[in-house]
Amino acid sequence: MASYGLHGKLQARAGQGTELASILLEAAQLLSAAAGCQIYLVSLDTADPDAVWITEVWGSEQDHDNALSVEKVRALITRAMPLLAAAPQQGQQLQVIGGKGLTSPAES
Repeated sequence: MASYGLHGKLQARAGQGTELASILLEAAQLLSAAAGCQIYLVSLDTADPDAVWITEVWGSEQDHDNALSVEKVRALITRAMPLLAAAPQQGQQLQVIGGKGLTSPAES
């Protein structure tokens, strides 16, 4: 069974990219212990300092959805929302089949 992946960009208001990235890094720390979270990667766009990219890999879509219902995660989302230049768009959903840093479901 393949893992569930998401890749998307959040556009911060002018000058707010670093603050938004900081909140997302808090989320990464919090999610490091979440069931099914394999990767939660936060990246700054080198061409746009107010664009923050998030790459997530989860054991399943259900693991991802469950993590969004955790109270501390919801609090971070509430903190991040005012920093956004626009409403978040749905990230690109991916079927992750393997690669460096990931173990196949048979190995986990």
